[in-house]
Amino acid sequence: MYKIFTIIYLIFFIFVSPLFAQNDTIKYVLNLGEVIDMAISQSSAIKYVQNQNVNYYWRFRNFKTRFRPQLVLSGDIPNYSHTTSPITQPDGSIEFKQVSNLAASTNLSLNQSIPQTGTSVWASTSAYGIRNLKINENSFSGSPFALGFTQPLFAYNWMKWYRKTEPMIYDEAQKRFIEQIEEIALTSTYHYFNYLSVQTNFNLAESSLKNSQDNLRISQTKKELGQISDNDHSRIELSVLNAQKALNQANMDLKNADFELKKYIGLDRNQDIELVIPLNISLFEIDPELALIKAKENRKETTYFQRRLINADRELAQAKSSTGLNATLRGSFGLSNSAEYFAGIYDQPEKDRMLRVSVSVPILDWGRSASTVKLAESEREITIYDVNKDIEDFERGVIVQVEQFSLLKDQLKTANEADKVAGNGYLIALRKFQNGELSITDLNIALQEREKAKRDYISSIRNYWVAFFRLRELTLYDFEFGHNINYDNPMLN
Repeated sequence: MYKIFTIIYLIFFIFVSPLFAQNDTIKYVLNLGEVIDMAISQSSAIKYVQNQNVNYYWRFRNFKTRFRPQLVLSGDIPNYSHTTSPITQPDGSIEFKQVSNLAASTNLSLNQSIPQTGTSVWASTSAYGIRNLKINENSFSGSPFALGFTQPLFAYNWMKWYRKTEPMIYDEAQKRFIEQIEEIALTSTYHYFNYLSVQTNFNLAESSLKNSQDNLRISQTKKELGQISDNDHSRIELSVLNAQKALNQANMDLKNADFELKKYIGLDRNQDIELVIPLNISLFEIDPELALIKAKENRKETTYFQRRLINADRELAQAKSSTGLNATLRGSFGLSNSAEYFAGIYDQPEKDRMLRVSVSVPILDWGRSASTVKLAESEREITIYDVNKDIEDFERGVIVQVEQFSLLKDQLKTANEADKVAGNGYLIALRKFQNGELSITDLNIALQEREKAKRDYISSIRNYWVAFFRLRELTLYDFEFGHNINYDNPMLN
């Protein structure tokens, strides 16, 4: 929606702004789309969102590598030792002797995890060599080939649950990235209309002061001719002072709003800007069912609700596995040998076998196992209740937002008509007052009605656009053009 505005804005800055390099007072007229584009392309808020998304990207990349084969080379090259060590003699006695060795070892292993069963398997080859520096003799040992596995029995399989939840966390992060950019657009809209309201007040204050000064000049002439009382003349003088005071206050408010807007969208604070009222409003109907479908499809809450239920099941499974029989089966098969030279390791090696079952069974725990499981079951039921309630609240929030958006169309039309009527009414009242057909009291009433109608109109436009972007944020769907909202992260390109 806003890419065209961004291109036009950049072309203007590159080719037009140098022409005014010597004129720092040039004022740029910006619309709502351009302000939003600035915020989602150069603000500090977008930089934080992009960096956060990068963090989740690398977390997911790390997750995907955890269950791929890992080839690891390890060893000590060299391992030098010169020390006094206790040496066991042939008769069983121990003597302390000086030992001086130079050793080296290496191990190449291929490791693989099987998350469906929680199994870890490995294959390796290793060699170890040592040189006795006292007598200048070498000896070698090693395992040319070995296979092994570790299989938990009746145990909590963390890998299975990890494979379920981690992709969901990444999916939430991708949806959150789009949602946060839409939040930036919504916040930019708030800043935009805050500035626009203050700018409108400033323009009204300027117009009011000018008209009050004109009225004072006319009343001065009438006073000299005896056509106006001193009391009415004093009230007109007071209206000029009040108009000047209102203009000073509006000027201060405008500077504050200017600072806040430029700070948020990342614009140079010395750049003069003027905002235009966004009247390009498409008063289209939104199907509540479509909005609800898109919200469930695109928002992170849907995945988050599912992940909360999975986590509740995971904690229950962990509680049950930690309170009963725990057993681990380990086994390996390989070849090993020793020799006085390195190549001898591979000459007719001997077979190595190992099979071991480790068992842990709680005998007396004073009801701890049962209470742990009951607690996990209770927390799971609470989670199910909370998730169902959150789903209802989420769906209701979407429907209410669609209904509010639909109601704003009539309010906007009414405010527009009221603004036109009040503006024309003030011009008529001003002419009548200057012709002596209307009192200053009636003129002030017309002025107040004009200003109130103008502010109400701006407020109605603000409410429309806030509701529009709030609905986009709630559904991550562009109802104007009929497609899902998506953004690329330039930090990942």
